[in-house]
Amino acid sequence: MHNKRHTYQSDQPLTVWVHAIARYKLIDLLRSKSGREALHDPLDDELAVFAESSTDASDARRDLTGLLATLPDRQRLPIEHVKLKGLSVTEAAALLGMSESAVKVGIHRGLKTLGKRAGSYS
Repeated sequence: MHNKRHTYQSDQPLTVWVHAIARYKLIDLLRSKSGREALHDPLDDELAVFAESSTDASDARRDLTGLLATLPDRQRLPIEHVKLKGLSVTEAAALLGMSESAVKVGIHRGLKTLGKRAGSYS
């Protein structure tokens, strides 16, 4: 409202002016979001995001466990605690006796290594 104060007409009600500014700001926000939303692909119902059976889930769990076992502890443990168990970086750092930045680096490097190794299986 401060930036548009020069448009206020003192003979008009203040609330009408404020509501008009709010309405146009909302329209601007929705327009800007719609442009970004167009960049996202919708998930189709046919898209198999989740395992279709318990056998698929157990196979995926086995494969992930095997891949994680190939990582050194400084990469494997941060991934297990933060990504799989849901701990925060701060909590994982305290639990593992590492700095927060070391936990973040371990996660990044470990996921990068896992990505390369998982890509070689397909």
